Amino acid sequence: MSGNGLISSIRRLISPEERLSRSTPSPFDQLRQQMNDVLGDGGILKEVVQSGEGPPVPENASVLIHYSCFLEYSDRPFETTTHYKYPQMMKLGRDVTLAGLALGLLTMRKGEFSRFLFQPQYAYGDMGCPPLIPAAAVILYEIQILDFLDSRQVDDFITMSPEEQNTVPLATLLDVVSTQRIFGNRCFNQSHYDHAKDLYKEATLLLGNRETQSDAEAEKIKTALLPLYLNLSLTELRLDSPHKALKYGNKALEIDSANTKALFRCGQAYLELCEYESAQGCLITAQAKKPFDTDINNLLRKVAICYRDSLDKQKELYAKMFKDSRGK
Repeated sequence: MSGNGLISSIRRLISPEERLSRSTPSPFDQLRQQMNDVLGDGGILKEVVQSGEGPPVPENASVLIHYSCFLEYSDRPFETTTHYKYPQMMKLGRDVTLAGLALGLLTMRKGEFSRFLFQPQYAYGDMGCPPLIPAAAVILYEIQILDFLDSRQVDDFITMSPEEQNTVPLATLLDVVSTQRIFGNRCFNQSHYDHAKDLYKEATLLLGNRETQSDAEAEKIKTALLPLYLNLSLTELRLDSPHKALKYGNKALEIDSANTKALFRCGQAYLELCEYESAQGCLITAQAKKPFDTDINNLLRKVAICYRDSLDKQKELYAKMFKDSRGK
C-alpha cells in the first residue's frame, strides 16, 4: 500500500491561509480532477493507480484486501489493514457493509490498487460516526485487491435443506466442497487455523450428509474426503491438538491405508503425545514407500532421539527409586 502520500504532498503545498480561500482547490478537489465517476451521480469516484488482471470481483464474493481510509487534510488513516501481514477474508454483503466500499470493490480486479472518494451517502451519511468521523464527511479509500473467491455457489448450496442438497448433482457438491477447501487453505496459509478448521469440517459434513446412489459415487465421496482429513490433521497439529490430529489422520488412513501424508501426520501426532513406538511404526511404513523423503527421515531421527532420551530418563528414575528403596 502506498499510504496517503498523494494527499500529504498536496497538503504540504497548501498553506492554512490558502485552505480558507475559496479559489484554492482542496486536496480532495484536486483528486477529483483525475478520477472517474463510477455510478454517474458523483457519489463514487475512482482512480486506478495499478491495474489488476482477470475478471472483476463478482457479487457475493469473498475478498482479501488491504485498505486505508482517510479524512480530508489527514495524513494518517482512521482505519487501515496494512499493519496485518494476512488480512482476513471478507464477504461482500456480510463483512463489507459500507455501500461505497462494496460497490467500489465490484469494479476491481485481482492485483489492482485504486483510490476512491466516497460522498457521505456512500460512506457514513450525514450524521457521520462521532467522534472519529465528522458529519457529512467525504472519505478517501485506498484499496488493494490481493485475491478473491466467488462463493455464490457455496452460499446457495449451504442455504438448502439436507433433503434439497441430496437432489443436487454430485458434481455440484464436489465443486462446493472444493471451493470450501480452497477457502480453508487460504485461511490456513494466513495462519487463521480456527477458521480453516471450521471450513474443512463444514466440507466434511456436506460430504457425510450425501446419500450415495452407487459404489462409484461412494468412491468419489471418499476421494473428496481424503484431502480434507489430511488438512484437518495438519490444522489440529498447528492448534496443538495432537489427539484430534491423530483422529483425522486415522480417518485418512481408513480411506487410503498407504497414504504417506496420513502416515506422516499420525507420526507427528504420536510424537507430540510422546508415544514414540507408535510414531516410529507410522514413519517407518511411510519411509518404506518414500525412502528418500527428507521430512519423513528427519522426523524419524527426531523420534529416535526423543525415544532414547525418554528411555534414559526412565532408567535414571528407576535407578533412583531402587536406590531409595535400598536405603530404607
